[in-house]
Amino acid sequence: MRQLLLDLLPKAAPSLENFVPSGNVETLAALSGWLAPERARGESSFLLWGATGSGKTHLLLASGFPYHDARREPGLAALPEVPAHLAVDHVESLSPAGEQALFNAFNRARAAGGRLLVAASVAPAHLPLREDLRTRLASGALYALSPLTDEEKIAALCAQARARAVRFPREAADYLLRHAPRDMRSLSALMAALTDAALEQQHPITLPFLRNFLRDLLSAHGAPMTTEPSHAPCALRP
Repeated sequence: MRQLLLDLLPKAAPSLENFVPSGNVETLAALSGWLAPERARGESSFLLWGATGSGKTHLLLASGFPYHDARREPGLAALPEVPAHLAVDHVESLSPAGEQALFNAFNRARAAGGRLLVAASVAPAHLPLREDLRTRLASGALYALSPLTDEEKIAALCAQARARAVRFPREAADYLLRHAPRDMRSLSALMAALTDAALEQQHPITLPFLRNFLRDLLSAHGAPMTTEPSHAPCALRP
């Protein structure tokens, strides 16, 4: 069988619209309001915190602010020296030099009407940062993000399939979660490719169809995938 859509999986650019909020609706609404250009001047900083996979990086990239990853550049040497809107990820990974750079950026943003969006893996009170920086970050807007449960991911994927008039059976959803990357951006990209393939071939999404699709697609990208069948009976999700 020909390899299907091998080059399809460029992930959609992160946006507030393609973020799947589920239990994070209030956080998404608050961030959207804070980012709005016409908002009244309020908190100069907005801190998101939550476990890996909760969508922090997606939202920071969706802000449109210059993005800095402290895990890759703990010193934050590339931070601009002029007041600006900034998004800084993984602040718990900052080096002492990075903490000073972020402290300075916070003060510049507050003085000049800039905005600082930061993300961390733990609550502000537990951030391993120097006290003056931690206190400043904790003085702004603070919101926790919860990772999607498997059921919430499946619901989002089923909705994506229904939007294209394709039925996505529960056993296929369970299989996809076991054998594919589990972050929603990757899963959504895979679902787009899978529904494209099903529509192109005029074939319903069945478990054998999905197995063949993933085998062709992921092996071409060097991604390991086990192929043991699922023996548990699964009801089809409407």
